[in-house]
Amino acid sequence: MAKPFTIYKLTILYMLNKSGFPLTNTQISNFFLEKEYTDYFRVQEVIRDLVDTSLIHAESTHSNTQYSLTAAGKETLGFFKDKLNPDIEADVIQFFEKNKLEFRQENSILADYHKTTNQNYAVRCQVRSDGSNIIDLTLTVPTREQAEAVCCNWKEQNEDVYAYLMDLLIK
Repeated sequence: MAKPFTIYKLTILYMLNKSGFPLTNTQISNFFLEKEYTDYFRVQEVIRDLVDTSLIHAESTHSNTQYSLTAAGKETLGFFKDKLNPDIEADVIQFFEKNKLEFRQENSILADYHKTTNQNYAVRCQVRSDGSNIIDLTLTVPTREQAEAVCCNWKEQNEDVYAYLMDLLIK
């Protein structure tokens, strides 16, 4: 029988393989905590190890980190999937059935900012679908507070902004 640390690694690889889109740290952690498999700190240790060994890829923004499966991670899962308990696989599938729409929505609308060389803030707002950008918009604002406001408002108003731009540009 495989060690718990190995099972946790395989479970995360399996989750990322099954999801079809990147998962956030919170989404992965919530699975382990809801099922009471292990504690938060162990999940973070496992995630760090998977990133360090290039089995998963981390993409960070100012408020979020998303993880996706690498080719090496997929290959590793293929080699060791038989070590994963069918009950854990069923729990993962059930977790996704319960949360998949919410996860897809959370992971497809992205906003982040960074300070530019001229001391302004560049805010990048994106809507992704199936790994492709539907919209990728960068705005420059003078203050960090405005950058944070744009990021927050993008989450709520992205559909209206997209519709307005399409209306305006396709005339």
